[in-house]
Amino acid sequence: MPEAILVVAEQRDGKLNRVSWETLRAGQDLTAATGWKLDAAILGAGVGLIAREIASKSVNKVYDLESPILNRYTPDAFANALKQFISHNLYSLVLMPHTYQVRDFIPKLAMAMERTVISDCIGFRKDGERLLFTRQMFQGKFAADVSFSCPPPWFVTFQSGAFRGDQVESAQSSASVETIDLDLAGDAIRTKPEQVFKEAKQAVDLTQAEIIVSVGRGIKEQKNIELAKQLADALGGEIAASRPICDSGWLPMDRQIGSSGQTVAPKVYVALGISGAIQHIVGMKGSRSVIAINKDREAPIFEIADVAVVGDLFDVVPALIEAIKKAKAG
Repeated sequence: MPEAILVVAEQRDGKLNRVSWETLRAGQDLTAATGWKLDAAILGAGVGLIAREIASKSVNKVYDLESPILNRYTPDAFANALKQFISHNLYSLVLMPHTYQVRDFIPKLAMAMERTVISDCIGFRKDGERLLFTRQMFQGKFAADVSFSCPPPWFVTFQSGAFRGDQVESAQSSASVETIDLDLAGDAIRTKPEQVFKEAKQAVDLTQAEIIVSVGRGIKEQKNIELAKQLADALGGEIAASRPICDSGWLPMDRQIGSSGQTVAPKVYVALGISGAIQHIVGMKGSRSVIAINKDREAPIFEIADVAVVGDLFDVVPALIEAIKKAKAG
């Protein structure tokens, strides 16, 4: 088996999602640790521009895997396409972002190739000649280092926020792009794709937000959420909440952060009146900078906060909004 890594990027409507860049960064870090070469692949119909975008980064080669059947996602098509490609281009390690789409088809792919998957990883390390992948257990209470016992190729998915997508290394000269027209039989596709599911018109993908202002029980009443919204507007960010707030119906469930909500990794995460239960921490620990405001100086959220403000949010937030507005006014 050649010592090589393949990153399978994910696109929708001609645009790579952020977690794909994070996974590419994971591949670059693994290349630095192992000395293995790094390739990338993108699946679709007419995705050559995306392949060339990836080729501008520090990779050995990019494969543009093309088929009209891949124009709209189905688990059968994606699993069959990757099995066909990987079987003829052997890799030791295949990395993918831990998205809903990957979670849908990777079990089928791994079973078809008689391999296993270590999913939802947050990191890796080398133990001698072994590669160990770290994943959280029991809603983040423990972290386990897991290794493969099967022969390669090994399949790994990385959690959103585990690596910094903005730190992907660029190349001095673009890597080569090879277009491969896959032979996929239409009768092998057992599912008929419908329109992409959207929960509601007001639904928001918080995983793409760069600034998030999140509220917890310390907000006290539903009417006080308006104060948090004003801060989010001043910062140009999105509003979110811990589970108790959404369970109470004070904000829609699509605004929930945590193990039973969305997992986010914004540049700035402002936690207002959030104690920091482990279920919430699991959903936002990948944030680049965490600002926590809480009256309880013993609140667990302060253990991961970059800026900890011990005080009443109803005193701190209005002053913060005013300071932001003055700074913008210049």
